[in-house]
Amino acid sequence: MTFNAAPFAITTPLYYVNDLPHIGSAYTTIAADVVARFHRLTGRPVLMITGTDEHGQKILRTAEERGISPQDHCDQVVAGFESLWQNLNIQWDRFIRTTSPRHEVIVREFFQRVWEKGDIYQGQQQGWYCVSCEEFKEERDLLDDHRCPLHPNKTVEWRDEQNYFFRLANYQEKLEQLYAERPDFIQPETRRNEVLSFVKRGLQDFSISRVNLDWGFPVPTDPNHTLYVWFDALLGYVTALQDPDEAPNLEAAVSHWWPINIHLIGKDILRFHAVYWPAMLMSAELPVPGRVFGHGFLTKDGLKMGKSLGNTLDPVELVDKYGSDAVRYYFLREIEFGKDGDFNETRFINVLNADLANDLGNLLNRTIKMAARYCGGKVPHGEPMSLTDDHRLKGMGTGLGVTVAEAYQQLKFSQACSAILALVQASNKFLDEEAPWSLFKQGKQAETESVLYAVLESVRLAAYLLAPVVPGLSNEIYRQLGYSVDFNQRSIGDQLAYGEHAAWGTLPPGQILGDAKPIFQRIEIPEAMA
Repeated sequence: MTFNAAPFAITTPLYYVNDLPHIGSAYTTIAADVVARFHRLTGRPVLMITGTDEHGQKILRTAEERGISPQDHCDQVVAGFESLWQNLNIQWDRFIRTTSPRHEVIVREFFQRVWEKGDIYQGQQQGWYCVSCEEFKEERDLLDDHRCPLHPNKTVEWRDEQNYFFRLANYQEKLEQLYAERPDFIQPETRRNEVLSFVKRGLQDFSISRVNLDWGFPVPTDPNHTLYVWFDALLGYVTALQDPDEAPNLEAAVSHWWPINIHLIGKDILRFHAVYWPAMLMSAELPVPGRVFGHGFLTKDGLKMGKSLGNTLDPVELVDKYGSDAVRYYFLREIEFGKDGDFNETRFINVLNADLANDLGNLLNRTIKMAARYCGGKVPHGEPMSLTDDHRLKGMGTGLGVTVAEAYQQLKFSQACSAILALVQASNKFLDEEAPWSLFKQGKQAETESVLYAVLESVRLAAYLLAPVVPGLSNEIYRQLGYSVDFNQRSIGDQLAYGEHAAWGTLPPGQILGDAKPIFQRIEIPEAMA
């Protein structure tokens, strides 16, 4: 297997800090982390960017309601994001905050480029504004009583004020050309169709400033205006490209990691990333990103989550209760990335018990114990290269690395997990049918070792391929197989290169095995949930 060696950059959204992180934020960030970890396994230089969007009227109002300064509010909420990301075992490389002074330097330089291009002008803005979305809404898109479709409990506000505008309409043709020449620029297909439909209606210039708002960067050419939060926030992706020790500079920032390979976002902010952002970059004469992928929404027990319904899902509590690997695995295994998905705690527990505790955990545990009894606590001498290609497990494992790599690259996490679990399930069946305990009693040592080697090697391969999703479990499996590795090391691809270790048959015969221990404790379903 050969892989692209060029630098790879992926971003989460810069999360709005009006409140602590929710499960949707965690979902996007887990997915970005899995993609980044996969590319690190292939030996590719990787930059994963996450961070927070901290300006705007909503932040100002929230801070006022709490009786603290906007900056203090942001600092407190940001600490919550960083803490959750650590608990979820997220390996971010840069965490950008849009209130940082270095970010203002990049914003001012970018604004100047677009200003000199003639794509910014002053005009009158009239329309309905949703503070929660930080966006003007077209009246035809509103619900009854002028309520926002994304925040149906919020009434939009009428605004009539002087603003600075970006000439988005000038980029109608260029955007349509972009979408036509690069059909994979917006993914999945449903999101692409949404954007094409929106653009086809005709693009209108959009406001990039606000008046009577102090919480944000002043417009460089007119300090009486404050830059619109989205014009500011999208540029956080650029600011984050530079090493924090370097003096901020737009040209230097885009000299190495730009353009971003993938922007991962929720579908509610698709328009900003797939329409406004590429047009802004075109104006500044910068390359557009490789892909914008908008995933679906999450529900709980089939219902939309909300504080008013009392059915929110606290990601902090979920991780504290079940662990990071459990949360990471369920959301990527159970939900087809790109579509809406549902969380049900009983289903959550059943999936974890079936896949991680029973299929994978029990398989490893009993095979390690048999290897200890029948093979002196060492990897059996199964002569992997002598096994024919029609061997059941070797046949499944031989092409699995390629299949899983393609799935990870296409963000088909559920397909990757399913393919890996199919090998695990086949290994369980193979072990039961071949019955090495019976072979050993009959004095068939070579046959016993051949069976045990095939199973242990299949478990190793499964652990390796699952490492981007469940690095903690993969570490424990590798430890029990006699390795001393850490899948949390950013240089893991140098030690366990994908091209070699994603192939079946690399477990060294004779390697001393570790102690057999459960890799995942079975979870009992509480009576109230049963």
